[in-house]
Amino acid sequence: MTAPDLIVAEPAHDPAPAASRTLRRPPKPELSAGQKKALRLARTLVWPAIVVAILVTQIPFLVTIYYSFQNWNLMRPGSRGFAGFDNYVTVFTGGAFMQSLSATVVITGSSIVLSVLIGLGIALLLNRKFFGQGLARTLVITPFLMMPAAAALIFKWSMLDANVGMVNWGLSVLGVDPVQWNTDFPALTVIMVLTWQYTPFMMLILLAGLQSQSKETLEAASVDGAGPIRSFLHMTLPHLRQYIELAVLLGGIMLLQVFDPIAIMTRGTGGTKTLSYLLYERAFVGLEIGEAAAYGVITVLLTIVVASVALRLLFKIFSSEGAKS
Repeated sequence: MTAPDLIVAEPAHDPAPAASRTLRRPPKPELSAGQKKALRLARTLVWPAIVVAILVTQIPFLVTIYYSFQNWNLMRPGSRGFAGFDNYVTVFTGGAFMQSLSATVVITGSSIVLSVLIGLGIALLLNRKFFGQGLARTLVITPFLMMPAAAALIFKWSMLDANVGMVNWGLSVLGVDPVQWNTDFPALTVIMVLTWQYTPFMMLILLAGLQSQSKETLEAASVDGAGPIRSFLHMTLPHLRQYIELAVLLGGIMLLQVFDPIAIMTRGTGGTKTLSYLLYERAFVGLEIGEAAAYGVITVLLTIVVASVALRLLFKIFSSEGAKS
């Protein structure tokens, strides 16, 4: 008996080209007439808000840019004319801008650092269960909800006044002579007010970061023999890095615009003349509208740079959190 002939079947070739077998993104579904109508309605409802935003923000900024190229002093209204870049040259060569910029950096930077450190300490205390936790959190947030002018007045008269201030009363109990805080330490007084007012803001962001940390990870580290300090330095602090960066950048944007404490407590003396107060001084004291507008344009550009960095970091945080989830 002969063995049957072995028939070897050759693999069938796909007549379709290889390119057609690659995965393709499915086409977008066609919208129905009702969906298109709803989409047009949604866009129409958004337009009033966009128009109002443009009218409120962009048009005043364009007018400010126009004024920055004008030679306009309110004491000489008849001599108004086109000045070119003279106002910007005056800003960068007059010396006041660099002093004001340095004062802004010192006051803003010191206030941010102190607010973050104190806010981190308060956040660690509030990140645990205890009786009256809700009330404690509400009381801690209160300074941030207070108007800046009211906070400045409280510190100027109730806290730091040489005669009736509570701080000097406490120093007198210890045998220390009264201190003229607003005149002897003007920058320190402004930093104290801003730190007191913005610490709750930093605390809220850092407390959110602490509550997002995995409890199981901390418990595992504790079982492995890591103490509280070691767990905080090697686990909690790295976890809070992005939250600290976000708090610093958002706080910096708000602190760049601070005006009330300086105007009420120091009037720009003793190295407290920030960019916002310098702008006010040029416009309403020196009556140099063109030069004040130039200061305003530069201040807005600096704020935009800081805001762009803050928003970029904010989107990065949200993207990383979304990828983890």
